[in-house]
Amino acid sequence: MQTLSVDFPRDLMNIFKVREKDFAKVVRESLSSELYREGLVSIGKAAEIAGVSIWEMQDILTKRKIPLQYYPEDLDNDIETLKKVLK
Repeated sequence: MQTLSVDFPRDLMNIFKVREKDFAKVVRESLSSELYREGLVSIGKAAEIAGVSIWEMQDILTKRKIPLQYYPEDLDNDIETLKKVLK
């Protein structure tokens, strides 16, 4: 993944209540969570942006009280996948 550098005011570290070494992680998690909440990215893409696994992203979303987006067609796809795996 290509990266982009952005300058933020140092006050944001106080707002997030984090040390400088943790700041980038907190910003990535916040941004990816909001993009997911808005439906702009999948959970996989949100995890990639945050730099965590999908399972860790689910935990982040749960802590932020962001519901997982799981639709009937997702269930259908999961059922089909399970059928193939279990054959």
